[in-house]
Amino acid sequence: MTQAHALQAAVAALRAGGVIAYPTEAVWGLGCDPDDDAALTRLLRIKARDPAKGVILVAGRIEQFAPWLEGLPVELHAPLAASWPGPHTWLVPDNGRARALVRGCHERVALRVSAHPLVVALCDAFGGPIVSTSANRAGEPPAMSAEQVRAAFGDALDAVVEGELGGLERPSVIRDLVTGRVLRS
Repeated sequence: MTQAHALQAAVAALRAGGVIAYPTEAVWGLGCDPDDDAALTRLLRIKARDPAKGVILVAGRIEQFAPWLEGLPVELHAPLAASWPGPHTWLVPDNGRARALVRGCHERVALRVSAHPLVVALCDAFGGPIVSTSANRAGEPPAMSAEQVRAAFGDALDAVVEGELGGLERPSVIRDLVTGRVLRS
């Protein structure tokens, strides 16, 4: 299957409420439509992730996050623009746009604009951000290849987008946009 066909299949799965796997900058990720509560519930169940933790949203370009950034004070846009695209996840005050399962028990939503070409292509083809959480069950190491994803999740996934990791050794830094506090380095 060509890369274009794989992206089309993944987008079709996302639009149908499916859960997909795809390579990111450092590890393989699981994703779904961040506006589909049934898909979010299924992703969390597959991953055995506590819903209170929330998940990261990833986009291909900052404009795709416009609905999540609406109402954000102008001075808080500069750190986002300076660090995106890249391996920087920001906890942004939720303006009411994020689903409860995306936020978890938090008042902020985790957003990242990826520099990974496949993630950019996937988000562009989907028409906006998708969920990006490491492809592993809670407490286990994240998958580092498509083979590890298939071994861990079998038929539980609706699509696996083949590709290479982005070459980073660690997942993205997570920082609170308002306080500057680093939650994951």
